This record gives sequence, structure tokens and C-alpha cells, in this order.
Amino acid sequence: MTQNPQAPLLNSHNKQEYPPAHTAEHLLNGLMDQTYHCGRAFSAHVERQKSKLDYHLPVPLTQEQIQALEDRINEIIAEDVEVWIEYATQADVAQRFDMSRLPDDASETVRIVHVGPYDECLCAGQHVSHTGEIGHFRISSSRWQEGVQRLVFRLDATQ
Repeated sequence: MTQNPQAPLLNSHNKQEYPPAHTAEHLLNGLMDQTYHCGRAFSAHVERQKSKLDYHLPVPLTQEQIQALEDRINEIIAEDVEVWIEYATQADVAQRFDMSRLPDDASETVRIVHVGPYDECLCAGQHVSHTGEIGHFRISSSRWQEGVQRLVFRLDATQ
């Protein structure tokens, strides 16, 4: 496994993410899985204006739990931790990650995005280089229905 600044040949990526929101998605996914053991969002729509993520949860999150998520993510943003890339072969990381989300024609080399010690996942998207570039994270709404918890977040340049 390498931390090579020159990217090896990978499959092309068909999206143009807004890096601050995409990196915030990583933080929310990592925190949700660490806290509620629900895995990463099974559905996500990440945009500049607002983003929504869906998680499988048996009961809805309380307002206190949602506020705690928001507060913790803003603490991590304030820590200004580094976001870095690792390259590895699929075989090398098959035990660390859910490989079922890779496309059928995925290259043998995969890219792993690390957000400090808070998240790591296979990802081909664009990210900020440090969490301090994200801005203020706010969960603007939530909804739970039939075992699905939706969280909608927005980023503000200032509080």
C-alpha cells in the first residue's frame, strides 16, 4: 500500500463533487457507523446547497443524538485534520472494505480516502485537503420512516 502523490491509472470518475460537502459526507458516514454500527449511507445525494444521506436504523435518532452528531463533526472540522489518499490493490484491502460497491469493471488499483483518523473508505471523488476547509456543518432536517433515517445537511461558510 502506498501514499503516492502521483495517482496510478484508475477507472474514470463520472461525477464532479463539491469537495467540502463530499468530505463532510465522509465524516458523517464514519461517525454514523462508529456510533450506531449502521454502516455507511446506502443512499446519498451530495450537492453544494444541501446533501442527504440515508441509513438503516431500527429506531429514529433523537434530536439530542442529531445535535451530538452535528457538534462532533464541527469539532473535527475545527481540528483541521489532514485528508489524504492511499492506493492499494483490491486484494490488499478486500478484508478492510465492502468491495460490493465497486463497479464490475473497477481497476485492480483502488483509491482509499482518509479523513484523519475519523474515516477511511474507497472513493474516487474530490475532497478538501484539510477538514478546516469544509465550513460549518449543520444538519438541517431529518426524517425516519420504516427503518430508514434520512439526514439532510448543509455547509455554511460561517456560523
